[in-house]
Amino acid sequence: MTAMLASVINEAEAGTALASAVDMIDLKDPARGALGALPARLVAAIVATVAGRKKTSAAAGDRFAAPADALEAACALAATGVDFVKIGLAAGGAAIVDALGAYKENAGLIGVLFADQNPDLDLLNIMAERGFKGAMLDTFEKGAGRLLDHMDVAALAVFVDRCRELGLICGLAGSLEAPDVPRLLPLRPDYLGFRGSLCKGGDRGGALDLAAVAMIRDLIPHVAENGSGAGAADVDWRLLGRGYVPVNEVTETDLIFVHDLIMPCFIGAYEYERARKQDVRFNIDVDVARARLHSDDMRDIFSYDLIVDAIKIITGRGHIELVETLVREIAESVLVHPSVISVRVRAEKLDVIRGSVGVEIKRERAKEAAAFEGLFGTPVVDTAAAKLKKTRSPRSH
Repeated sequence: MTAMLASVINEAEAGTALASAVDMIDLKDPARGALGALPARLVAAIVATVAGRKKTSAAAGDRFAAPADALEAACALAATGVDFVKIGLAAGGAAIVDALGAYKENAGLIGVLFADQNPDLDLLNIMAERGFKGAMLDTFEKGAGRLLDHMDVAALAVFVDRCRELGLICGLAGSLEAPDVPRLLPLRPDYLGFRGSLCKGGDRGGALDLAAVAMIRDLIPHVAENGSGAGAADVDWRLLGRGYVPVNEVTETDLIFVHDLIMPCFIGAYEYERARKQDVRFNIDVDVARARLHSDDMRDIFSYDLIVDAIKIITGRGHIELVETLVREIAESVLVHPSVISVRVRAEKLDVIRGSVGVEIKRERAKEAAAFEGLFGTPVVDTAAAKLKKTRSPRSH
């Protein structure tokens, strides 16, 4: 399950983060860059305030005169008792990773790559070899775009998958805003990191705002430390926070759609179809249970971005043999969102004939199973408990 990381600058903000049930408290100085380091004495004081109630991380910097300076900075922060030390790998990242091979402290090392600086994902292999505990993607130039402005969901999925294969803790950050959260959760990073969106007016140099923190906290499924849902015993706040209401309480549904989206894809069973991309037109309709827990904010919204992202992630994995496979995987990806009641997916190959050929399917979540569906778990699809309807045009590969 994805956890929430909040960056704080002092003991008072650490207290706010604790009161807001943040999962990890990160310590850095926003005025000194993407990974500006706080003084070691202040870091130690904040760690003492947290007192082991949450995991802590601290930024050691992202600009070093020499690789040895990165090692010195990491060791100094480790002495404060912090759980993780974050090292920025902007310029000379490979040399810094090599130098940190001599790091022997207890705090785990997290290497931070920057999406706006053409990150070298091969560094992940070296990090794993040097004993790093994890890796993050962030943005180096704040105010010059969000993480998703520099890398789309398909590229971020590659990063997350590489970290998972290497056994590295994985985090995503970089001027993330509330609408980004539901788009990134399906990638299943270990952490999503925030600063600016938690502050008054979105100013990362300002103070934390309780309402802003609550907004992000509600968007990320949360399990209390005793393992139960946070909140009343008869309410599963993990689902309610994502805009889900039990099926027997649904009174209205909304139709969210993406129509006539044309994307180039590697698709087809013939050998010649592996050599070039073909245009595929997508038409997708999603029936969503309308929740009324919040008024006019992201906690009550299933965005069309989630549909487009599902297509990008699936087509970004590589060649797909059959259109049937493509539409099925899109339907399954959309149905993992607990507020979705049904989805209809139509994909048409436009380069085969003077017209279009393709496949259309419909998948529905069974009402008797929907109330037990886990957030981002296995969707209720193609099982005895699911209602299944298919409508096909002539079979197309």
